[in-house]
Amino acid sequence: MNLQAELNKAGGFKNLELLAKQVVEGFIAGMHKSPFHGFSAEFAEHKIYNQGESTRHIDWKLYAKTDKLYTKRYDDETNLRCHLIIDNSSSMHYPEMKDFSISNLNKIAFSALASASMMHILKKQRDAVGLSIYSDAYDYYAPEKGSERHHQMLLSQLSNAVISKPLNKKTETYKYLHQIAENIHRRSLIFFFTDMFQTSTDDVKLFEALRHLKHNKHEVVLFHVIDKEKELKFDFDNAPKRFIDVETNEFINLYPDTVKEGYETAVEDYFKAIRLKCLQYQIKYVEADINQPFNKILTTYMVERQKFI
Repeated sequence: MNLQAELNKAGGFKNLELLAKQVVEGFIAGMHKSPFHGFSAEFAEHKIYNQGESTRHIDWKLYAKTDKLYTKRYDDETNLRCHLIIDNSSSMHYPEMKDFSISNLNKIAFSALASASMMHILKKQRDAVGLSIYSDAYDYYAPEKGSERHHQMLLSQLSNAVISKPLNKKTETYKYLHQIAENIHRRSLIFFFTDMFQTSTDDVKLFEALRHLKHNKHEVVLFHVIDKEKELKFDFDNAPKRFIDVETNEFINLYPDTVKEGYETAVEDYFKAIRLKCLQYQIKYVEADINQPFNKILTTYMVERQKFI
């Protein structure tokens, strides 16, 4: 399958589920052993198939040898409950793109495809997954469920988030993280995708909201989604440019080189503060550079899942 061709089709992520499957299978192929070993229900024994039962777990290889129908029985391990949180403010749609490719994603597209890839693994393990999407409103909430219908509904919401064009949508992380935290009642593994840019609330309150996610013994992973070249290293040519805040519409005209050094220092200090607060609150911090492959995110998922269970 040509991933780039699929991503470039009109409408954005029309085949998000298929793309996620390809990402996961490519990731697994690069590992020495299956990351699913020890996660899912383990095979226990065979039992005779009774008419009227589901044919889903019939052992057809055994049938070919014995000419008798047997089904596989499993010892169920603890199922995982996972909740995905997506920041869908205007800044997450940077850089603005008309077409996507697997190696050319903006922050919201990167977050959606990474989330869908983890959902694909959760689906294979018959685990429950929920989703929250917010910007300057609590745009979408779905509790943790494991059905196929629920899975398709979440994929649709992720796809819609990518192709939406939120104009001047501010990031109300402080306000809505508190609400999201109150909605997740049972112990869950929480993955939070955000660029951590917010102008309306000071850093202290923002970090308080992050800490609230840890209540009820949740395990929390913050994927700090950034365009590292532009947003951290400020890698622009020195031609005069107008920089516009997509959330407030404020702008400034300048030559990039005149502010580059001071900008890098200020942003790096802020990112360090985020990492330190995550360490203090026992939140796993993962830098998610949109210019890098998904391996770091999927590896983090595997490790955190093992710790959770």
